[in-house]
Amino acid sequence: MASAGIINKPFSIPPYPEMILKAIEELNEENGSNKSSISKYIEATYGGLPQGHKALLNLHLARMRDSGELVFWKNNYTKRDPNAPPRRGRGRPPKPKESFSLGVIYSPPKPRGRPPNDPPKSPKVNASIGSGRPRGRPRKMSQPTRGFGGALTSAVGTGGSGRPRGRPPKMKSTPLTEISA
Repeated sequence: MASAGIINKPFSIPPYPEMILKAIEELNEENGSNKSSISKYIEATYGGLPQGHKALLNLHLARMRDSGELVFWKNNYTKRDPNAPPRRGRGRPPKPKESFSLGVIYSPPKPRGRPPNDPPKSPKVNASIGSGRPRGRPRKMSQPTRGFGGALTSAVGTGGSGRPRGRPPKMKSTPLTEISA
């Protein structure tokens, strides 16, 4: 009964990674082969491909590129040369990762974000040397007044010059009189 299953089995095609590698070798293009030329070669060489041939080809090309079997450069796929230096893409290269030694206990990384509410720390002692005044702009003092609309005891904001602050009031115009001579 087992031999009947083998006889009825349709013509099998090799796995996609093998077909892709063979297509790249046979096409032997200088800058590598693009996806459409690989697909055309596979369709011409192997008949009876499944319905989702394009999707399967894309999936296997992506897997082979991510695993390092193929190099994808300028929209072309080539086999990786073990002696060639790796090609750099655009932008800054990633930082090298630290290797962890066995048997060494590492402290947990510093947590990110705002720290939790801890009990307040003791205030710092101001050891200011100098005039004894606090730093910064002095606080505003309230203006002394005598009731509603009362006169101030001293000129407000004179600043020592004897003139009040702000724009001076308009002078009342006096009518001019003619002087006869």
